[in-house]
Amino acid sequence: MVPEKKINDFVARLRAAAGANLECVILFGSAVAGDFHPEFSNLNLFCVLGDNSFAALQALAPAVKWWAEQKEPPPLFMTRDEIERSTDVFTIELIDIKQHHRVLFGDDLLQSLTIPTKLHRVQVEYELGEKLALLRQHLLLALGTESRMWKLLIRSVSSFVTLFRHALIVLGHDAPLGKREAVQALSKQIGFDGSAFIEVLDVRERKADRKNFDVADVFSRYLAALEHVTKAVDKMLDSNGSGPA
Repeated sequence: MVPEKKINDFVARLRAAAGANLECVILFGSAVAGDFHPEFSNLNLFCVLGDNSFAALQALAPAVKWWAEQKEPPPLFMTRDEIERSTDVFTIELIDIKQHHRVLFGDDLLQSLTIPTKLHRVQVEYELGEKLALLRQHLLLALGTESRMWKLLIRSVSSFVTLFRHALIVLGHDAPLGKREAVQALSKQIGFDGSAFIEVLDVRERKADRKNFDVADVFSRYLAALEHVTKAVDKMLDSNGSGPA
């Protein structure tokens, strides 16, 4: 289901535009993890440049605009030095990309990357807390309108499941690639009801009709699960001395 021709066309356009400045192009995300869905999944690309200046980016603009016209998000562009200096702030993203990626052009510049474990734990806790707070804010605006509540659930579920995978890593367990498997693995480890996440994933992927669910009930269980996971990660950080003094 992954549109290989579209990916290859873009890489060719990017190489022609960047020339020797392009060092590496990497595909990551669901297209590599094996749960790509044509309707909901993006094609995520990570590109390494020798020069990230205004002039260098300007040369890439036509290729990137073509990619955007294909309804895909702009690639991430970084230099080697920026990657090395970003391991303390983009731990979740870089761990995901490093573990599950496919090199489309150039050398694999991520294989030898070292990412600080302690900083990863802190970022997972921060992301869970921040996204939970934002979800509550948006819920208050969506309450009373079923379509808006479902939209909020469907838009947020992928990000939260990614954090569930990283919570498993923080807790010292293997993290499955699949979204449902990650929810089930974490719920088994720390004991929470993950059914709402499975239901939202089913609705998102059109495996179930949302009319068969009470959205308020789904949202209630969804929030309760997130609160449980956030507390579990926070307690783990405090217990091993990695949390704030």
